[in-house]
Amino acid sequence: MRKKFILEGLNCANCAAKIERDITKLDGVESASINLMTEKLIVEGAEDMMSQIAIMAEKIVNKYEPDVRFKTA
Repeated sequence: MRKKFILEGLNCANCAAKIERDITKLDGVESASINLMTEKLIVEGAEDMMSQIAIMAEKIVNKYEPDVRFKTA
């Protein structure tokens, strides 16, 4: 399953790389990629785990960028 999220206010390439790395390590995640220009995060992973993945992804985003708003696209 592929899920898109908006990372409103993300403007740090280094932080985006760290976020991608950490989300990719989550159970059930096949891949995670961030497009800094569009502020979109795309996560591919297990459909039955996607709600948990989204919760953990938001925590990871807030760890590196506490001012970024995490939204479902």
